[in-house]
Amino acid sequence: MLRRMADNPPAPSRIRALPSWLLGRAAARGRGLVADALARHDMRMWHHVVLAAVADLGPVAQADLGRAVALDPKDLVGVLNDLQAAGLVVRAPDPADRRKNAVGLTAEGERRLAECAEAGERANDELLAPLSAAERDQFLDMLRRIIGVR
Repeated sequence: MLRRMADNPPAPSRIRALPSWLLGRAAARGRGLVADALARHDMRMWHHVVLAAVADLGPVAQADLGRAVALDPKDLVGVLNDLQAAGLVVRAPDPADRRKNAVGLTAEGERRLAECAEAGERANDELLAPLSAAERDQFLDMLRRIIGVR
């Protein structure tokens, strides 16, 4: 079960004032909410990340997929093995280069990804529930500026 921030001992006041600490706590809460939501669909975070990347890029060479999600190749193999065993992805020789594997989504993978996307949206809605719609837009815009993404 997700531990709520109120369940954690308070940080010293000098630390609680740091934007980096606040962002870290918000990120931890968000990850927890999303992980719990994904678990209800038999999915873990990295599995969801890889499945979403395959949907965006696929069919995609396994090496390119690993670079796209910044996952170590041996960790990627484990995630892909799990996803393939669950019938969510297929690996086949890449038509452009038969020496490489290309990863694609199955129909079940597409269905599960859609379920998980909805679950993730609900979890993020819960995370941002204390904010009005205008505050959410402003907050997301500020986060994008902080990380250099538009």
